[in-house]
Amino acid sequence: MRNSLDSDVIVIGAGLAGLVAAVEAANAGRRVTIVEQEPAQSLGGQAFWSLGGLFLVDSPEQRRMGVRDSRDLAAQDWFGSAQFDRPEDYWPRRWAEAYLDFAAGEKRAWLHGLGVRFFPVVGWAERGDGRAEGHGNSVPRFHLTWGTGPGLLEPFVRRVRSLADAGRIRLLFRHRVDLLLVEGGAVVGVRCAVLEPSSTPRGMASSRTVTGEAELRASAVVVASGGIGGNHDLVRRMWPARLGTPPSSMVAGVPAHVDGRMLGIAEDAGGRLINGDRMWHYVEGLRNWNPVWENHGIRILPGPSSVWLDAAGRRLPPPLFPGFDTLGTLRHLRETGYDYSWFVLTQKIIEKEFALSGSEQNPDLTGKDLRLLLGRVRGGVSEPIGAFMRHGPDFVVATSLGQLVEGMNRVGEPGLISESGLRDVLEARDREIENPFGKDAQVMFLRGHRRYRGDRLIRVAAPHRILDPSAGPLIAVRLNILTRKTLGGLETDLSGRCLSVSGQPVPGLFAAGEAAGFGGGGMMGYNALEGTFLGGCLFSGRVAGRTATSA
Repeated sequence: MRNSLDSDVIVIGAGLAGLVAAVEAANAGRRVTIVEQEPAQSLGGQAFWSLGGLFLVDSPEQRRMGVRDSRDLAAQDWFGSAQFDRPEDYWPRRWAEAYLDFAAGEKRAWLHGLGVRFFPVVGWAERGDGRAEGHGNSVPRFHLTWGTGPGLLEPFVRRVRSLADAGRIRLLFRHRVDLLLVEGGAVVGVRCAVLEPSSTPRGMASSRTVTGEAELRASAVVVASGGIGGNHDLVRRMWPARLGTPPSSMVAGVPAHVDGRMLGIAEDAGGRLINGDRMWHYVEGLRNWNPVWENHGIRILPGPSSVWLDAAGRRLPPPLFPGFDTLGTLRHLRETGYDYSWFVLTQKIIEKEFALSGSEQNPDLTGKDLRLLLGRVRGGVSEPIGAFMRHGPDFVVATSLGQLVEGMNRVGEPGLISESGLRDVLEARDREIENPFGKDAQVMFLRGHRRYRGDRLIRVAAPHRILDPSAGPLIAVRLNILTRKTLGGLETDLSGRCLSVSGQPVPGLFAAGEAAGFGGGGMMGYNALEGTFLGGCLFSGRVAGRTATSA
């Protein structure tokens, strides 16, 4: 069965970027249709599962924590991280400048006006490669949304539903776009397969049984369909040589429907894909003992104290410490010949420093539960971390070093870790802890970072010997590579218009969010500074939604 529905703007994808774009277009008086292949219970897309972290510059929260930040310092960090080096980085550079203005300017006030609030302690994520002019955040900039990802989504979901009730937005779930309609060189609509209804819970793979077809027409189409992180075969095909060989084993940080289909469809309609080899995958992934989707991975958000070892028990070199340089660590680990590595730590460290990414792993922040939240200050292992310690297949907890090594060789590959070798590594590190001076870079960083009030309060354990029995038990955590974000995408100008290979806008075609590399086809370049994925969806969705109204 075929039908035709007309709108002014079609938005492909009901994630954060798509919702923002739809609200902006509808607020301008346009008739908007949102098409989404997943069922209604998946409204909000990947952002629902996120921790809700946002990159802000010189915010009131930073100033209250004693952090001095500026737009100039943020730009130094951004461009030192992005390392733009290609002709096609023209628009990504311009998007980066525009986003920095947004993050240092109206971003917080705009969100605050929508009811979004932030946890008062600002996190220091992606601390960098040790160079002032290199990759990383010089100061804490990771602002946690009160309510995590669902809290950030809430004002946009509420507005979309209100506009839908008013007849200004049409929500078409279970509509999978298979083709962009092109007439006279302009994109004029979409052709969709209508999928059978599904009661599958959010995040789980839904049926792809087709029950019909729909053709939708509009003067503007916004692609906000996300990236490729759920399609591991495509991730491996796009894997860059600079990061070594593609892993044979990875865990999935996003649901399976994040498969990159729309990128090829938009390219077939005339859009240009750039920087497809730029991607962001984590090296601190856990196999979820209670998975939502197949091969579900959860990322540890580590403090900087754990000793990081490769699969064979060799300590990683400076500055590859927990929470410092994601892709630098990934590149190093790909040279080891193994798809996993290890944290070795103590009970004292895990109580202070371990957090898990994801709304479902942070019930205190997600549920806005002050009683639970106080537990972060009082200390002790949080219930989500405790559950992973009890049930997670990647955790080894032991009362002696020999017992720890036995468990590591059981969870990893047999015989790779020797007790004498691990003891040598840990004792050498522990001698540096006992000395107020020393040359161990990680120990020096620990002492320096505890000068930041937020780290000292809830994030960084007091430096101590790993082999100190009073700090135990000993803990080892196997870390897997976890797929997450696409940093490249559809090339767009500063209006969110998709550009063709010739550099000219494709009439009627726009892109936002991860599908556009969060702006321009890759505004983060080679490295992300964290808190920039959700922020990139907000910013690019707002731009595309506003511009599409004039198409």
